[in-house]
Amino acid sequence: MKHDYQLTAVARTALGKGASRRLRRANERVAAIIYGGSAEPQPIAIDKPAFYKALEEEAFFSSIVNIDIDGKKEQVVIRDLQRHPYKELITHADFMRVDATHELTITVPLHFAGDEECKGVREQDGVLHVLANDVEVSCLPADLPEYLEVNVANMALGDTLHLSDIPMPKGVTIVALTHGEDHDTGIVTITHPDRGTDEEGEGESSDDAPRTEADNGGEGEQV
Repeated sequence: MKHDYQLTAVARTALGKGASRRLRRANERVAAIIYGGSAEPQPIAIDKPAFYKALEEEAFFSSIVNIDIDGKKEQVVIRDLQRHPYKELITHADFMRVDATHELTITVPLHFAGDEECKGVREQDGVLHVLANDVEVSCLPADLPEYLEVNVANMALGDTLHLSDIPMPKGVTIVALTHGEDHDTGIVTITHPDRGTDEEGEGESSDDAPRTEADNGGEGEQV
């Protein structure tokens, strides 16, 4: 189910660092800008409570967002967030306009399902390693998925799933795959667990480990 994100904002006419500081001190809105398309960039100030609440949801970052700016509606996707260096504050946000008739390129998260039933983990004592948490896709705004799901239930020890193994919704393309087969990178694999150096006498026992001068009653660094 797609989320419907609605934000409210006002046009921002006072610009510069001083204006931004005053906006933060008021603690009611967040400075932002909307750019892209045929229109000029539009500085805005977004109502803070609804914006912060939306940021708590993963889907917000891969969804079309509706912003009401003094009664004028804009459809956008979020492109960048600037955060305060040590406070939990958003100091600025960048949004890009979307056009229903033009494809957009955006990063969407990967969700891995079936890990509890995974054959390679449950039956073969393997370890599942996620190699990628998200992927860049291209599609029309109406086709934008909030996430892509990958089922790992049937993976066996030694298996690797690649970008080309991701089930894709209609109208959605993985950008990397348009550059050729060499870009079909792995996204999840199942390997043997790291058993350290204790198997079959491999590695060093504590008696065979290098000693330091301190071990011999002297002082100095480890040899």
